[in-house]
Amino acid sequence: MDIVVGSPEAMGDMGRRLAGLLRAGDLVMLSGELGAGKTTLTRGLGEGLGVRGAVTSPTFVIARVHPSLAGGPPLVHVDAYRLGGGLDEMEDLDLDVSLPDSVIVVEWGEGKVEELTDDRLHIRIHRAVGDTSDEVRHVTVTGLGQRWATADLGVLSA
Repeated sequence: MDIVVGSPEAMGDMGRRLAGLLRAGDLVMLSGELGAGKTTLTRGLGEGLGVRGAVTSPTFVIARVHPSLAGGPPLVHVDAYRLGGGLDEMEDLDLDVSLPDSVIVVEWGEGKVEELTDDRLHIRIHRAVGDTSDEVRHVTVTGLGQRWATADLGVLSA
């Protein structure tokens, strides 16, 4: 599914809509260049899940856990930008232990966390080429595995 997102506010709205699809055990991989909107999407997702704490880029701490204030699963927000290897290098984060009870969002996770589960949502965010406002993003959402085979991803483009 391809979605055009016109502003940072719209990216946050998309994250809030995404929260309505997610449940404990879901892995969301985000990819895109620096400044593409990965953290903005995750901030909206955290708002939609009703988690505690400001969702900011965990670049220097690698991972942050945001407990739910609404009785839902916690959000584990990981930034794998500074990690070079695969799942072995991320082993200290215990993502495999956290996954069944949490929603895990991994920025820069491509090639690093796929071994966690066959069921994952991969969201690629690209800046629109030639757009003078520098706000427009093209978002490609790909659901992998049985979990996402029947999910209505169309709600993300509302």
